[in-house]
Amino acid sequence: MPRKKSSPFFNFTILVLVFVGSLLAYLFWGKVKYLFNDYDRENNFVLYPGFGIYLPTNYAIHGIDVSRYQKRINWPMVKQMKDGNVQIGFVFIKATEGTNLTDEQFARNWKKSRENNLVRGAYHYFIASRSGVAQARNFMAKVDLQPGDLPPVIDVESLNGTDANTLQNNVAEFLTVVEEHYGVKPIIYSNATFYNNYLQNRFSDYPLWVAHYFERRQPRVSASWQFWQHNEAGHVNGIVSRVDFNVFSGDSMALKQLLLK
Repeated sequence: MPRKKSSPFFNFTILVLVFVGSLLAYLFWGKVKYLFNDYDRENNFVLYPGFGIYLPTNYAIHGIDVSRYQKRINWPMVKQMKDGNVQIGFVFIKATEGTNLTDEQFARNWKKSRENNLVRGAYHYFIASRSGVAQARNFMAKVDLQPGDLPPVIDVESLNGTDANTLQNNVAEFLTVVEEHYGVKPIIYSNATFYNNYLQNRFSDYPLWVAHYFERRQPRVSASWQFWQHNEAGHVNGIVSRVDFNVFSGDSMALKQLLLK
């Protein structure tokens, strides 16, 4: 049996419904996009396509942190990259971990970042259950800080099976030995929750570098902070993998004052 032809009125009705549906979907998406963009403007986050992420525009100085996970970095490309008014202004580089480990890319990253006139800092990944003195010695044996470098950094993120008191005592040992060696207070790095729970009450007088992702205003810590790691998925020319992004809380003069003399 031959199929019946649809009437012109039926076809017109379908076209009208498709058009109206498409228009409503477009208007709905436009409203959602507007609200999202308005939220970002209100909280001073702007998308920088070159870096592939939203950056907080309340801060003038942006930086990254790297380790062996970023593989072999092309440092001239890192230095030259610019999107709008944003360039990489500083870099934290993993140096050591625990009592005897050294990041396999540290020596090269440390040398090349300096050669390309980037403000650099070295950090130690701290194992809470191990001697703070032994870990400090590991760091000091590998890291020669020079004038213009950032203070040394201790990265504390986990109890590693120990208790809070042991953690704090070992951290205190590390900080004391490292401060005496370099003549400057080390920076403490931690995520906001861990810092609030285990470090703030005892170490609030140390400079703070705090990690708090997906936060549109500032990290939720009551202590003052100098650096904020706000995103872990940025793109930088010369680096094949995604990279952590940070901001400094002050201006260029404040950063200069923080550097080793």
